Amino acid sequence: MTSDRCLRACARGGLLLLLLAAGARPARAQGVVTGTLALVERAGAERADLRTGVVYLEAMGRRETGPGGSAPRSATIAMRGREFFPHVQPVLAGGTVAFPNEDPFSHNVFSNVALGPFDLGLYRRGVTRAATFGRPGVYPIYCNIHSRMVSFVVAVPTPWVAQPDADGRFRIRDVPAGDYLVHAWHERGGSEVTRAVTVPAGAGADVSFIIDARAWVSAPHLNKFGRPYTVSRADRY
Repeated sequence: MTSDRCLRACARGGLLLLLLAAGARPARAQGVVTGTLALVERAGAERADLRTGVVYLEAMGRRETGPGGSAPRSATIAMRGREFFPHVQPVLAGGTVAFPNEDPFSHNVFSNVALGPFDLGLYRRGVTRAATFGRPGVYPIYCNIHSRMVSFVVAVPTPWVAQPDADGRFRIRDVPAGDYLVHAWHERGGSEVTRAVTVPAGAGADVSFIIDARAWVSAPHLNKFGRPYTVSRADRY
């Protein structure tokens, strides 16, 4: 082999080694955000279920588009025993939620929220219809026949979301290093509460929320026509 051919071969080999080394570099270490969610409630009020809260991260100063996070792009809220299951469902904004009817009678699923009202119409057992939640925010979901059926879809703008356990503890994994605004919501608290947090690479950050729920009162909502429900003998609970 001539010296020129040898040099060219060495150059190609060196380039190959560089490419292999670049591919072998470890992925940037991810962090974790942990914390607690608590409610301040009126004296004598029935204790709320903390598991129906939602906590999510919003990147500050940048838009996160990489992999990671746990917010689903599609989810299911079933109708069973004149109730919605689950009561609260997070979904990535732009995602879809299916509403299967598992009861032996009809339901009419709707939401009148300004973010994106919809009406799935009346349908029977075994039928599933779905709605898309294009804008971030909280969507109260109702049945136009059964007034006590209530659920919430919380559409979040980023994939990093969690729901607390029964003691209010939450954990959001696979979070890239950076600065975030942490949002916490619970139906008894009304509007969201936020905290700023910095997540170091490969490390954890902790944040706690106390939401004032003393003003919350369980009150009837209106039907899809904006009128009070008419309770019939068929609407038994």
